[in-house]
Amino acid sequence: MTSAPARGHTGRVKGDAHYLQFGRLGYAPAAVIRAVLPALACALLAACGGSASIRAGGGSQAFGIGEEGYAEATPLSARSNDVLMRAIGLVGTPYRYGGNTPEAGFDCSGLVGFVFRDAAGLALPRSTRELIDIPAPSVKRDELQPGDLVYFNPKGGKVSHVGIYVGEGRFVHAPSRGGTVRLDALGSEYWNRHFAGAKRVLQ
Repeated sequence: MTSAPARGHTGRVKGDAHYLQFGRLGYAPAAVIRAVLPALACALLAACGGSASIRAGGGSQAFGIGEEGYAEATPLSARSNDVLMRAIGLVGTPYRYGGNTPEAGFDCSGLVGFVFRDAAGLALPRSTRELIDIPAPSVKRDELQPGDLVYFNPKGGKVSHVGIYVGEGRFVHAPSRGGTVRLDALGSEYWNRHFAGAKRVLQ
């Protein structure tokens, strides 16, 4: 993926990084994330706790995927909570191209696939190109809910990056080689400029 120059609080370019540093974009080191995770998780759970349950006549459902999976269809609100908690819990995991497990590391689509498979029992396409084409409803930016997929075109043109929206204007993603899974703000200068849409896979 194309990287954006990172600028610190002095405004000077600090080197080739994927996005701006803490304070400009909302990125926080893993230690900070661990410290604020309980409060953030509580706020997000409260925000999405009123989501509607799966309709009896349709909508996606999560069924058991082993001993740790769901044994039966699970309400949508619970699945959204599980997805956002699982995604936030992976912050700090190393980036690795082609990776799709916590042990091996993640690239952006590998992270998305793992979270939805592990937390919601949903098997999603492996590549970002396939993820943008999934038959799921598009979502307006001001209507995003935890668990929605957010897409970006950091190279311009076609979508080449994907993350998971977790609420409070933030998303979790695996941004670039040499980095880690991170929690960032959609409204930051870099990601706001390259935002390319969103889709809702939990319905």
